[in-house]
Amino acid sequence: MPPPRATTKAETLRGLVERVVFHNEENGYCILKIVPEGKSGTASLLGKAPRVVAGEEFEARGIWEPNRDFGPQFKADELKLKRPDSLGGIERYLGSGLIKGIGPAHAKRIVEKFGPKVFEIIENESKKLEDVEGVGKKRRLEIRESWMRQKALHSIMLFLHQHGISSSRALRIYKTYGDEAQVVLKENPYRLAQDIRGIGFKTADDIAYRLGVANDAPERLKAGLLHVLETAAQSGHCCFPEAKTLEKALELLGASDELVRSQIEPLIENSQIERHGEFLYLPHLRAAEQSIATNVKGLVSTPASYPSIDEDAALAWVMKKTGKELAESQQRAVREALRQRLLIITGGPGVGKTTILRSILLILQSKQVKLVLAAPTGRAAKRLSESTGLEAKTLHRLLEYQGEGQWGRHRGKPLVGDLFVVDEASMIDAPLMAQFLSALPPGAHLLIVGDADQLPSVGPGMVLHDLIASGAVPCVKLTEIFRQAASSRIITSAHAINRGQVPDLKPASRSDFFFLEASEPEEVRDLIVQLAHTRLPAKYGFDPISDIQVLTPMNRNLLGTASLNHSLQLALNPPNEVKFEIERFQTTFRVGDKVIQTHNNYDKEVFNGDIGHITAIDADPVKLHVRFDAQRTVEYEPGELDELQPAYALTIHKSQGSEFPCVIIPVSTQHYVLLERSLIYTAITRAKKLCILVGDERALSLAVSKQESRKRFTGLLGLL
Repeated sequence: MPPPRATTKAETLRGLVERVVFHNEENGYCILKIVPEGKSGTASLLGKAPRVVAGEEFEARGIWEPNRDFGPQFKADELKLKRPDSLGGIERYLGSGLIKGIGPAHAKRIVEKFGPKVFEIIENESKKLEDVEGVGKKRRLEIRESWMRQKALHSIMLFLHQHGISSSRALRIYKTYGDEAQVVLKENPYRLAQDIRGIGFKTADDIAYRLGVANDAPERLKAGLLHVLETAAQSGHCCFPEAKTLEKALELLGASDELVRSQIEPLIENSQIERHGEFLYLPHLRAAEQSIATNVKGLVSTPASYPSIDEDAALAWVMKKTGKELAESQQRAVREALRQRLLIITGGPGVGKTTILRSILLILQSKQVKLVLAAPTGRAAKRLSESTGLEAKTLHRLLEYQGEGQWGRHRGKPLVGDLFVVDEASMIDAPLMAQFLSALPPGAHLLIVGDADQLPSVGPGMVLHDLIASGAVPCVKLTEIFRQAASSRIITSAHAINRGQVPDLKPASRSDFFFLEASEPEEVRDLIVQLAHTRLPAKYGFDPISDIQVLTPMNRNLLGTASLNHSLQLALNPPNEVKFEIERFQTTFRVGDKVIQTHNNYDKEVFNGDIGHITAIDADPVKLHVRFDAQRTVEYEPGELDELQPAYALTIHKSQGSEFPCVIIPVSTQHYVLLERSLIYTAITRAKKLCILVGDERALSLAVSKQESRKRFTGLLGLL
């Protein structure tokens, strides 16, 4: 067959699946060897299908794309498959391993005997199969049972496809409900939004509409109310005012106030939501806050039970051992930590949190106290480990998270240790803090370290802020900036922003903090690329890929991560003849790229926020190799690449708990919705040696004057 020319015009292709080269059951991604109708020879097809069997007939809509290694491939946006009609197709289909008890040899004999009626025979007159050489009663029953199971799956997939549900979603639905999928969808399609990750209310509502569910059906109204509360939780709220919930639900559902309001009580009766005062809660978030409050009160009400320590002697000993003189405020913090069972140490950059922590740990280690260190992310745990010289784990790893909400450590099987230290605590959301506190062993001590002025957690709650604001927890607030730190304009600027002041932006030689004026978004983008690509490496010797990190408030727009990553990748790691690359999920991955893992993957032991570099891409079969640290290289198949994103530019939220030698931050009115004090403060404090803001001074003063991230609805403060 002459190779088809690459084309950008969509076309429809039909034919036969000759071989399944690759199929990822999780997301349906597949690479097929096909025989296109009316052409001789084979070609490759890339698409998504819940399952594929050699011998099936296909219809695909998409475009031909060039591929340097494999020649043109057909990239399908839509792919439909059906059982074959031709005898050759039927034989290949039956012999593909799809049906237990039939291999290629038996498939050939069965098709020779029964021809195109073979499917009917297996289903309705399976006794006749015993007339075929090598098929006895046992094998005949095995063949029929396997066939009926495949037929059920096939009809469910067909039903889902007919109702406009994509292959990857159809597969998720089938995996969740099995043979009950059709029944569940017909009874209440809104269950999808509750039960399946990645299917939200809008998708379920669309499916419900196709299935003919009425606009004012009670299940639709209930699902809409739950969706409002879930959306609030995704924005960081643990609860939401009932009046606001109704307002947003009316907007979403387009039904009458009376009808929507009438569904709140049934939801409360079914324990799907809870009402406390004027607020509505999702039950698991109320339970998390109650659990935190109970455990915190328990810790605070009992004094520390360390071995006897002479505080004066211990302080003198630790200052001699570290060679660091502790200021009066730092000594007070160390004394408090030796006296309290639960203590919070909080403060901004340069106030000596690390020095205090090292001193406390050295003193207690010398008394044989068993220390356990943890942080919310892999990078934060690595920093904690480097600064203390002790092993530190992520909270998920410490609590032996097993996925699907299952934990190996909990109240019934607590952790082992005497003092638990949690760093970067501003990042911990309510459900994770509840799980951690409930897994502490009886008699444990807890030291919480964090900067309450940073961005709050991505998940629901403002745990560190609420614990401090409650006044119910012993807390050391550090404000004194020490001499070495005071000479850093990164640190003095961060503290100025925190006080609501625009920092001094006048350029100074030998400074570690600069503001470069650029008004138009295109100008900001081009200047950022220029700084990362040539100017900063030339002046400071930074490696443009591993030392320089661009941090931006959002994913969208010209100054969002998607656009900046595209521009930075072209400048810092352009395509060339030698470098192999692969495109998946609208992203081009190239050897040498910096990438970030976007989900926790417990099988690969890589976690949301881990940053790595692509070291190699294999051509056949396609595999991507990513090195996350000196010891660890992880392999990805094509269908798993939706877990990776380019990391030349990251959102500020994703950078929490990390430090980078050099940070560049666009500050533009294009991001005015998201610009606020905690965001800029968090971004600046990620820089270790150099921080450059690029953009508009008005946008910076707007950000400094706004404190939006502090406006979260939580109940923990009241419970404490």
